[in-house]
Amino acid sequence: MKRCWKVFRKLSLCAWLLIRISFVVAAGPLAAEAPAAAVSAFDAYVSTVDSRLAQQHRFKSGFVASVGPASESEKSLRNGALIIEELTPTDRADISGAMLHHWRGTAFAPRATAADFERLMKDFNAYPQRFSPEVAQARVLERGDDHGQDHFRVFTRLRQKHVITVVMDATYDIHFAKLDAQHGYSISRSTEIAEIDSAGSSSERKLNGAQEHGFLWRMNTYWSYEERDGGLYLQIESVTLSRSIPMGLARAIRPFVETVPRESLEFTLRSACNGLRK
Repeated sequence: MKRCWKVFRKLSLCAWLLIRISFVVAAGPLAAEAPAAAVSAFDAYVSTVDSRLAQQHRFKSGFVASVGPASESEKSLRNGALIIEELTPTDRADISGAMLHHWRGTAFAPRATAADFERLMKDFNAYPQRFSPEVAQARVLERGDDHGQDHFRVFTRLRQKHVITVVMDATYDIHFAKLDAQHGYSISRSTEIAEIDSAGSSSERKLNGAQEHGFLWRMNTYWSYEERDGGLYLQIESVTLSRSIPMGLARAIRPFVETVPRESLEFTLRSACNGLRK
């Protein structure tokens, strides 16, 4: 009887949580476009990330953060582990009606090379296969050279399913650069993100700023990769901005919202490693 009661309580809690989440979504948009103060705070924060990585990418030593020869993290990576770290500063988690998320993931791909990774990541047309189901569509809008760096403007349709399914169309500016043949990096910055209602149906439409729920307002993604020890060390950092949690629902919804950036980063890192294996 006790066991049945415990199961019942767990099911009741799950049902309550689903109802609360569904209520937030079904109740309609709870925020318009990202507040100007939140965007300014995000831009200021990513500026510090940009500066740190620019310095990091000037030298071979420490090119991939926290992974030095003979370090414990390096041993774990070479044994097939992923290292996932949250870098979000506590004073930046909630900023001016928004939430900032900063995660970093590191992996090792045996027998892979820097050239392999560059080919993989520049083949945007293959993203719907390599990064399915999160990437539903991808295409290059523009390609060029920017001061010696490969530059792409890319459209993607993103699909996130965590109890509810959210579909977003996003456009990114992406730059690829290298220190040498064994050390490279890329920077991706979102320039437009729009939530799509009724995706794939005859009534599909792009929601305007006043209609969106604010699941994702901004997204910067940084890759660093280093070829050595018979393989490739990969590191990805993701900095995102989303709307803050409504008052009264923080306890129920915050854990759900905060898992999305981590799970998405881990999925992307694993998918890249799988692509290199193939």
